[in-house]
Amino acid sequence: MIPKLSNDEYMKRFINGNRKISMNTEIIETALNVIKDVRLNGDKALEKYAEKFDGFIPEDWEVSEEERKQAWNNISPNVIDSLQKAAANIRSFHRKQLTQSRIMEMTDDIISGQLFRPIERVGVYVPGGTASYPSTVLMNAIPAAIAGVDEIIMVTPVRSEHGISPVLLVAADIAGVNKIYQIGGIQAIAALAYGTSTIPKVDKIVGPGNAYVAAAKSIVYGDVGIDMIAGPSEVAIIADKNANPAYIAADLLAQAEHDQDARTFLFSTSSTLVDEVSIEINKQLAELPRKEIATPSLLNNSAAVVVDNLYTAFRLVNQLAPEHLEIVLENPLSWLGLVKNAGSVFLGENTPEAVGDYFGGPNHVLPTSGNARFSSGLSVDDFIKKTTYLYYSEKALGNAAEHIMTIANEEKLTGHARAVQIRMQI
Repeated sequence: MIPKLSNDEYMKRFINGNRKISMNTEIIETALNVIKDVRLNGDKALEKYAEKFDGFIPEDWEVSEEERKQAWNNISPNVIDSLQKAAANIRSFHRKQLTQSRIMEMTDDIISGQLFRPIERVGVYVPGGTASYPSTVLMNAIPAAIAGVDEIIMVTPVRSEHGISPVLLVAADIAGVNKIYQIGGIQAIAALAYGTSTIPKVDKIVGPGNAYVAAAKSIVYGDVGIDMIAGPSEVAIIADKNANPAYIAADLLAQAEHDQDARTFLFSTSSTLVDEVSIEINKQLAELPRKEIATPSLLNNSAAVVVDNLYTAFRLVNQLAPEHLEIVLENPLSWLGLVKNAGSVFLGENTPEAVGDYFGGPNHVLPTSGNARFSSGLSVDDFIKKTTYLYYSEKALGNAAEHIMTIANEEKLTGHARAVQIRMQI
Protein backbone atom coordinates (compact mmCIF):
# COMPACT_ATOMS: atom_id res chain seq x y z
CA MET A 1 0.00 0.00 0.00
CA ILE A 2 2.73 2.49 0.90
CA PRO A 3 4.94 3.22 -2.14
CA LYS A 4 8.51 1.94 -1.90
CA LEU A 5 10.87 4.62 -3.24
CA SER A 6 14.59 4.82 -3.82
CA ASN A 7 16.61 7.53 -2.09
CA ASP A 8 16.66 9.61 -5.27
CA GLU A 9 12.93 9.22 -5.88
CA TYR A 10 12.21 10.19 -2.28
CA MET A 11 14.43 13.27 -2.50
CA LYS A 12 12.90 14.40 -5.78
CA ARG A 13 9.32 13.97 -4.61
CA PHE A 14 9.41 15.13 -1.00
CA ILE A 15 12.54 17.22 -0.43
CA ASN A 16 13.68 19.04 -3.57
CA GLY A 17 10.21 20.29 -4.51
CA ASN A 18 8.43 23.29 -3.03
CA ARG A 19 7.37 22.40 0.51
CA LYS A 20 6.01 25.82 1.44
CA ILE A 21 2.46 25.71 2.77
CA SER A 22 0.35 27.00 -0.10
CA MET A 23 -3.10 28.54 0.14
CA ASN A 24 -5.83 28.54 -2.45
CA THR A 25 -6.42 32.07 -3.78
CA GLU A 26 -10.17 31.60 -3.55
CA ILE A 27 -9.84 30.70 0.13
CA ILE A 28 -7.67 33.75 0.77
CA GLU A 29 -10.14 36.03 -1.01
CA THR A 30 -13.01 34.62 1.05
CA ALA A 31 -11.05 35.12 4.26
CA LEU A 32 -10.19 38.71 3.35
CA ASN A 33 -13.85 39.54 2.66
CA VAL A 34 -15.12 37.97 5.87
CA ILE A 35 -12.43 39.63 7.99
CA LYS A 36 -13.20 43.03 6.45
CA ASP A 37 -16.92 42.56 7.13
CA VAL A 38 -16.35 41.58 10.76
CA ARG A 39 -14.09 44.60 11.31
CA LEU A 40 -16.75 46.91 9.90
CA ASN A 41 -19.94 45.32 11.22
CA GLY A 42 -18.96 43.36 14.30
CA ASP A 43 -21.61 41.07 15.78
CA LYS A 44 -23.98 41.54 12.82
CA ALA A 45 -21.33 40.05 10.55
CA LEU A 46 -20.77 37.20 13.01
CA GLU A 47 -24.46 36.30 12.83
CA LYS A 48 -24.44 36.43 9.04
CA TYR A 49 -21.49 34.09 8.66
CA ALA A 50 -22.55 31.74 11.45
CA GLU A 51 -25.81 31.20 9.56
CA LYS A 52 -24.07 30.97 6.17
CA PHE A 53 -21.25 28.59 7.12
CA ASP A 54 -22.63 26.70 10.13
CA GLY A 55 -26.35 26.95 9.50
CA PHE A 56 -26.98 28.04 13.08
CA ILE A 57 -26.86 31.25 15.14
CA PRO A 58 -26.50 30.70 18.89
CA GLU A 59 -28.88 32.55 21.18
CA ASP A 60 -25.85 33.69 23.17
CA TRP A 61 -22.32 33.73 21.83
CA GLU A 62 -20.75 33.09 25.24
CA VAL A 63 -21.21 29.78 27.04
CA SER A 64 -22.72 30.41 30.48
CA GLU A 65 -21.21 29.24 33.75
CA GLU A 66 -24.28 27.05 34.25
CA GLU A 67 -23.68 25.28 30.94
CA ARG A 68 -20.04 24.73 31.83
CA LYS A 69 -20.95 23.23 35.21
CA GLN A 70 -23.64 21.01 33.69
CA ALA A 71 -21.15 19.61 31.17
CA TRP A 72 -19.40 17.71 33.97
CA ASN A 73 -22.57 15.65 34.44
CA ASN A 74 -22.85 14.83 30.75
CA ILE A 75 -19.65 12.90 30.12
CA SER A 76 -18.26 9.67 31.49
CA PRO A 77 -16.25 9.80 34.74
CA ASN A 78 -13.63 7.71 32.92
CA VAL A 79 -13.20 10.44 30.31
CA ILE A 80 -12.90 13.08 33.03
CA ASP A 81 -10.28 11.00 34.82
CA SER A 82 -8.26 10.52 31.63
CA LEU A 83 -8.40 14.23 30.80
CA GLN A 84 -7.27 15.17 34.30
CA LYS A 85 -4.36 12.74 34.20
CA ALA A 86 -3.33 14.00 30.75
CA ALA A 87 -3.57 17.59 31.98
CA ALA A 88 -1.37 16.77 34.98
CA ASN A 89 1.32 15.39 32.65
CA ILE A 90 1.09 18.41 30.36
CA ARG A 91 1.35 20.80 33.31
CA SER A 92 4.30 18.95 34.79
CA PHE A 93 6.22 19.10 31.50
CA HIS A 94 5.43 22.72 30.70
CA ARG A 95 6.08 24.11 34.20
CA LYS A 96 9.72 23.19 33.70
CA GLN A 97 9.81 25.57 30.71
CA LEU A 98 9.16 28.65 32.88
CA THR A 99 12.00 31.16 32.92
CA GLN A 100 12.40 34.01 35.40
CA SER A 101 13.32 37.61 34.65
CA ARG A 102 17.08 37.94 34.90
CA ILE A 103 19.94 40.38 35.26
CA MET A 104 22.66 39.93 32.65
CA GLU A 105 25.18 42.41 34.08
CA MET A 106 25.23 44.45 37.27
CA THR A 107 27.98 46.86 38.36
CA ASP A 108 27.93 50.30 39.94
CA ASP A 109 27.79 51.83 36.47
CA ILE A 110 25.97 49.36 34.19
CA ILE A 111 22.87 47.25 34.70
CA SER A 112 21.28 45.14 31.95
CA GLY A 113 18.76 42.36 31.88
CA GLN A 114 15.48 40.92 30.65
CA LEU A 115 11.94 41.19 31.97
CA PHE A 116 9.71 38.18 31.27
CA ARG A 117 6.02 39.09 31.16
CA PRO A 118 3.02 37.00 30.06
CA ILE A 119 0.81 38.03 27.17
CA GLU A 120 -2.33 39.60 28.63
CA ARG A 121 -5.09 37.97 26.56
CA VAL A 122 -4.92 34.89 24.32
CA GLY A 123 -7.48 33.31 21.99
CA VAL A 124 -7.53 29.53 21.56
CA TYR A 125 -9.21 28.20 18.42
CA VAL A 126 -10.59 24.66 18.75
CA PRO A 127 -12.01 22.88 15.68
CA GLY A 128 -15.55 21.59 16.15
CA GLY A 129 -18.61 20.43 14.30
CA THR A 130 -18.60 16.70 13.53
CA ALA A 131 -15.78 15.89 15.96
CA SER A 132 -14.49 17.12 19.31
CA TYR A 133 -10.83 17.57 20.20
CA PRO A 134 -10.35 18.02 23.96
CA SER A 135 -6.63 17.38 23.53
CA THR A 136 -6.42 20.58 21.48
CA VAL A 137 -7.90 22.50 24.41
CA LEU A 138 -5.41 21.05 26.88
CA MET A 139 -2.34 21.49 24.67
CA ASN A 140 -3.07 25.11 23.80
CA ALA A 141 -4.56 26.48 27.00
CA ILE A 142 -2.42 24.83 29.69
CA PRO A 143 0.90 26.42 28.57
CA ALA A 144 -0.87 29.79 28.42
CA ALA A 145 -2.18 29.36 31.96
CA ILE A 146 1.26 28.32 33.23
CA ALA A 147 2.81 31.38 31.56
CA GLY A 148 0.42 33.55 33.58
CA VAL A 149 -1.83 34.83 30.77
CA ASP A 150 -4.51 37.01 32.40
CA GLU A 151 -7.39 35.86 30.19
CA ILE A 152 -7.68 32.77 27.99
CA ILE A 153 -10.59 32.90 25.54
CA MET A 154 -11.68 29.81 23.61
CA VAL A 155 -13.72 29.79 20.41
CA THR A 156 -15.20 26.75 18.71
CA PRO A 157 -17.98 26.34 16.14
CA VAL A 158 -21.46 24.94 16.81
CA ARG A 159 -23.98 23.73 14.27
CA SER A 160 -27.11 23.11 16.34
CA GLU A 161 -28.99 24.12 19.47
CA HIS A 162 -27.17 21.34 21.32
CA GLY A 163 -24.21 23.69 21.59
CA ILE A 164 -20.59 22.80 22.24
CA SER A 165 -19.68 19.22 23.05
CA PRO A 166 -19.60 18.75 26.86
CA VAL A 167 -16.15 17.17 26.66
CA LEU A 168 -14.73 20.42 25.26
CA LEU A 169 -16.30 22.42 28.08
CA VAL A 170 -14.86 20.09 30.70
CA ALA A 171 -11.44 20.19 29.04
CA ALA A 172 -11.64 23.99 29.06
CA ASP A 173 -12.34 24.00 32.80
CA ILE A 174 -9.47 21.63 33.46
CA ALA A 175 -7.10 23.72 31.31
CA GLY A 176 -8.01 27.07 32.87
CA VAL A 177 -9.99 28.72 30.06
CA ASN A 178 -11.75 31.86 31.26
CA LYS A 179 -14.38 32.43 28.55
CA ILE A 180 -15.82 30.27 25.79
CA TYR A 181 -17.61 31.54 22.68
CA GLN A 182 -19.74 29.48 20.31
CA ILE A 183 -18.21 30.60 17.04
CA GLY A 184 -15.76 29.20 14.55
CA GLY A 185 -14.30 29.71 11.11
CA ILE A 186 -12.87 32.87 9.60
CA GLN A 187 -15.34 35.00 11.54
CA ALA A 188 -14.01 33.68 14.87
CA ILE A 189 -10.43 34.55 13.93
CA ALA A 190 -11.52 38.03 12.84
CA ALA A 191 -13.46 38.57 16.07
CA LEU A 192 -10.47 37.54 18.17
CA ALA A 193 -8.09 39.70 16.15
CA TYR A 194 -10.14 42.90 16.11
CA GLY A 195 -12.87 42.49 18.73
CA THR A 196 -16.62 43.03 18.53
CA SER A 197 -19.22 44.21 21.03
CA THR A 198 -19.42 40.66 22.33
CA ILE A 199 -16.00 39.11 21.80
CA PRO A 200 -12.93 40.93 23.13
CA LYS A 201 -9.80 41.50 21.07
CA VAL A 202 -6.88 39.27 22.02
CA ASP A 203 -3.13 39.70 21.70
CA LYS A 204 -2.35 36.28 20.23
CA ILE A 205 -4.30 33.46 18.56
CA VAL A 206 -3.28 29.81 18.82
CA GLY A 207 -4.86 26.54 17.77
CA PRO A 208 -5.41 24.53 14.56
CA GLY A 209 -8.15 24.83 11.97
CA ASN A 210 -9.07 24.11 8.38
CA ALA A 211 -7.68 25.92 5.34
CA TYR A 212 -10.03 28.89 5.89
CA VAL A 213 -8.90 29.28 9.49
CA ALA A 214 -5.24 29.01 8.44
CA ALA A 215 -5.77 31.68 5.79
CA ALA A 216 -7.48 33.95 8.30
CA LYS A 217 -4.64 33.55 10.79
CA SER A 218 -2.08 34.42 8.12
CA ILE A 219 -4.03 37.57 7.23
CA VAL A 220 -4.47 38.91 10.78
CA TYR A 221 -0.86 38.15 11.73
CA GLY A 222 0.87 41.40 12.56
CA ASP A 223 -2.27 42.89 14.08
CA VAL A 224 -2.13 40.00 16.55
CA GLY A 225 0.37 37.23 17.14
CA ILE A 226 -0.26 33.67 15.99
CA ASP A 227 1.36 30.36 16.85
CA MET A 228 2.05 29.02 13.35
CA ILE A 229 0.49 28.19 10.00
CA ALA A 230 0.24 24.41 10.00
CA GLY A 231 0.27 22.23 6.94
CA PRO A 232 -0.71 18.56 6.68
CA SER A 233 0.26 16.41 9.66
CA GLU A 234 3.16 14.01 9.17
CA VAL A 235 5.18 11.22 10.78
CA ALA A 236 8.50 9.62 9.92
CA ILE A 237 9.58 6.29 11.37
CA ILE A 238 13.12 4.92 11.46
CA ALA A 239 13.13 1.17 12.07
CA ASP A 240 15.47 -1.78 11.66
CA LYS A 241 14.87 -5.48 10.99
CA ASN A 242 13.93 -6.12 14.63
CA ALA A 243 10.94 -3.79 14.60
CA ASN A 244 7.42 -5.16 14.85
CA PRO A 245 5.73 -4.60 11.46
CA ALA A 246 2.25 -4.56 13.03
CA TYR A 247 3.29 -1.70 15.33
CA ILE A 248 4.83 0.27 12.47
CA ALA A 249 1.77 -0.22 10.27
CA ALA A 250 -0.56 0.89 13.06
CA ASP A 251 1.46 4.07 13.63
CA LEU A 252 1.52 4.91 9.93
CA LEU A 253 -2.25 4.40 9.72
CA ALA A 254 -2.79 6.51 12.82
CA GLN A 255 -1.18 9.39 10.96
CA ALA A 256 -2.83 8.69 7.61
CA GLU A 257 -6.32 8.80 9.11
CA HIS A 258 -5.93 12.52 9.91
CA ASP A 259 -6.79 13.60 6.38
CA GLN A 260 -6.04 12.76 2.76
CA ASP A 261 -3.07 15.14 2.71
CA ALA A 262 -1.41 13.61 5.80
CA ARG A 263 2.11 12.35 5.11
CA THR A 264 3.74 9.14 6.40
CA PHE A 265 7.29 7.91 5.92
CA LEU A 266 9.18 4.75 6.81
CA PHE A 267 12.98 4.51 6.64
CA SER A 268 14.53 1.11 7.25
CA THR A 269 17.68 -0.87 6.62
CA SER A 270 15.48 -3.94 6.04
CA SER A 271 13.63 -4.46 2.76
CA THR A 272 11.88 -7.41 4.41
CA LEU A 273 10.49 -5.19 7.16
CA VAL A 274 9.17 -2.70 4.58
CA ASP A 275 7.36 -5.51 2.74
CA GLU A 276 5.93 -6.87 6.00
CA VAL A 277 4.74 -3.40 7.01
CA SER A 278 2.98 -3.00 3.66
CA ILE A 279 1.17 -6.31 4.18
CA GLU A 280 0.17 -5.26 7.70
CA ILE A 281 -1.13 -1.93 6.44
CA ASN A 282 -3.46 -3.70 4.01
CA LYS A 283 -4.74 -5.97 6.78
CA GLN A 284 -5.30 -3.19 9.31
CA LEU A 285 -6.66 -0.75 6.76
CA ALA A 286 -9.57 -3.08 6.00
CA GLU A 287 -10.79 -2.62 9.58
CA LEU A 288 -10.06 1.10 9.92
CA PRO A 289 -13.26 3.22 10.08
CA ARG A 290 -11.48 6.12 8.37
CA LYS A 291 -9.97 4.00 5.59
CA GLU A 292 -11.51 6.25 2.91
CA ILE A 293 -9.32 9.05 4.27
CA ALA A 294 -6.23 6.98 5.05
CA THR A 295 -6.02 5.24 1.67
CA PRO A 296 -5.33 8.29 -0.52
CA SER A 297 -2.95 9.61 2.14
CA LEU A 298 -0.89 6.44 1.94
CA LEU A 299 -0.98 6.20 -1.85
CA ASN A 300 -0.29 9.84 -2.69
CA ASN A 301 1.67 11.37 0.18
CA SER A 302 3.74 8.58 1.69
CA ALA A 303 6.92 6.64 1.09
CA ALA A 304 8.92 3.67 2.34
CA VAL A 305 12.65 4.00 1.74
CA VAL A 306 15.18 1.21 2.17
CA VAL A 307 18.54 2.65 3.22
CA ASP A 308 22.05 1.19 3.38
CA ASN A 309 22.56 2.16 7.02
CA LEU A 310 20.87 4.02 9.85
CA TYR A 311 23.09 7.10 9.43
CA THR A 312 21.60 7.53 5.96
CA ALA A 313 18.14 7.20 7.45
CA PHE A 314 18.81 10.01 9.92
CA ARG A 315 20.30 12.18 7.17
CA LEU A 316 17.14 11.77 5.07
CA VAL A 317 14.90 12.44 8.05
CA ASN A 318 16.80 15.60 8.96
CA GLN A 319 16.25 16.85 5.42
CA LEU A 320 12.54 16.08 5.78
CA ALA A 321 12.31 17.78 9.21
CA PRO A 322 9.09 15.93 10.09
CA GLU A 323 6.46 17.02 12.56
CA HIS A 324 6.74 13.66 14.37
CA LEU A 325 9.66 11.25 14.37
CA GLU A 326 9.54 7.73 15.80
CA ILE A 327 12.86 5.98 16.43
CA VAL A 328 12.01 2.28 16.62
CA LEU A 329 15.47 0.87 17.23
CA GLU A 330 17.23 -0.97 20.03
CA ASN A 331 18.56 1.53 22.59
CA PRO A 332 16.69 4.38 20.86
CA LEU A 333 18.03 7.02 23.25
CA SER A 334 21.55 6.38 21.95
CA TRP A 335 20.42 7.58 18.49
CA LEU A 336 18.78 10.79 19.69
CA GLY A 337 21.95 12.81 19.14
CA LEU A 338 21.64 12.29 15.38
CA VAL A 339 18.31 14.15 15.27
CA LYS A 340 18.75 17.70 14.01
CA ASN A 341 15.31 18.57 12.65
CA ALA A 342 12.03 17.23 14.06
CA GLY A 343 9.04 18.69 15.86
CA SER A 344 8.88 15.93 18.47
CA VAL A 345 10.65 12.58 18.85
CA PHE A 346 9.17 9.31 20.14
CA LEU A 347 11.65 6.72 21.36
CA GLY A 348 11.18 2.97 21.25
CA GLU A 349 8.48 0.58 20.12
CA ASN A 350 6.26 1.33 23.13
CA THR A 351 6.04 5.06 22.47
CA PRO A 352 3.68 5.53 19.53
CA GLU A 353 3.01 9.10 18.49
CA ALA A 354 -0.49 8.79 20.01
CA VAL A 355 1.11 8.97 23.48
CA GLY A 356 2.33 12.46 22.64
CA ASP A 357 -0.92 13.47 20.99
CA TYR A 358 -2.94 12.90 24.12
CA PHE A 359 -1.08 12.10 27.29
CA GLY A 360 2.70 12.16 27.60
CA GLY A 361 3.23 15.84 28.43
CA PRO A 362 5.19 17.44 25.55
CA ASN A 363 3.04 19.66 23.36
CA HIS A 364 1.41 18.25 20.23
CA VAL A 365 1.21 21.62 18.44
CA LEU A 366 4.25 21.18 16.20
CA PRO A 367 5.83 22.61 13.04
CA THR A 368 4.95 20.86 9.78
CA SER A 369 6.08 20.98 6.13
CA GLY A 370 9.77 21.05 6.99
CA ASN A 371 9.41 24.03 9.32
CA ALA A 372 11.10 22.09 12.11
CA ARG A 373 14.33 23.20 10.43
CA PHE A 374 13.81 26.65 11.96
CA SER A 375 10.90 26.55 14.41
CA SER A 376 9.68 24.67 17.46
CA GLY A 377 6.51 23.27 18.96
CA LEU A 378 4.17 25.30 21.14
CA SER A 379 5.54 26.01 24.61
CA VAL A 380 5.22 28.35 27.56
CA ASP A 381 7.63 30.69 25.72
CA ASP A 382 4.94 31.33 23.10
CA PHE A 383 2.92 33.15 25.76
CA ILE A 384 5.80 35.14 27.22
CA LYS A 385 7.19 38.50 26.08
CA LYS A 386 10.84 39.31 26.78
CA THR A 387 11.71 42.95 27.35
CA THR A 388 15.33 44.00 27.74
CA TYR A 389 16.43 46.87 29.96
CA LEU A 390 19.66 48.84 30.29
CA TYR A 391 21.11 51.40 32.71
CA TYR A 392 24.31 53.45 32.18
CA SER A 393 25.75 55.85 34.70
CA GLU A 394 27.40 59.07 33.60
CA LYS A 395 30.79 57.40 33.98
CA ALA A 396 29.76 54.37 31.89
CA LEU A 397 28.38 56.58 29.13
CA GLY A 398 31.58 58.58 29.15
CA ASN A 399 33.66 55.45 28.68
CA ALA A 400 31.51 54.34 25.72
CA ALA A 401 30.70 57.73 24.16
CA GLU A 402 33.47 57.83 21.58
CA HIS A 403 32.63 54.36 20.26
CA ILE A 404 28.89 55.09 20.08
CA MET A 405 29.43 58.35 18.22
CA THR A 406 31.91 56.76 15.83
CA ILE A 407 29.45 54.07 14.78
CA ALA A 408 26.52 56.52 14.58
CA ASN A 409 28.48 58.90 12.36
CA GLU A 410 29.60 55.99 10.17
CA GLU A 411 25.90 55.23 9.59
CA LYS A 412 25.23 58.93 8.84
CA LEU A 413 22.86 59.12 11.82
CA THR A 414 24.29 62.28 13.32
CA GLY A 415 21.28 62.77 15.57
CA HIS A 416 22.21 59.60 17.38
CA ALA A 417 25.76 60.82 17.84
CA ARG A 418 24.58 64.20 19.13
CA ALA A 419 22.28 62.52 21.67
CA VAL A 420 25.45 61.18 23.29
CA GLN A 421 27.60 64.24 22.58
CA ILE A 422 25.20 66.62 24.35
CA ARG A 423 25.49 64.60 27.55
CA MET A 424 29.29 64.61 27.37
CA GLN A 425 29.42 68.33 26.55
CA ILE A 426 32.07 67.68 23.92
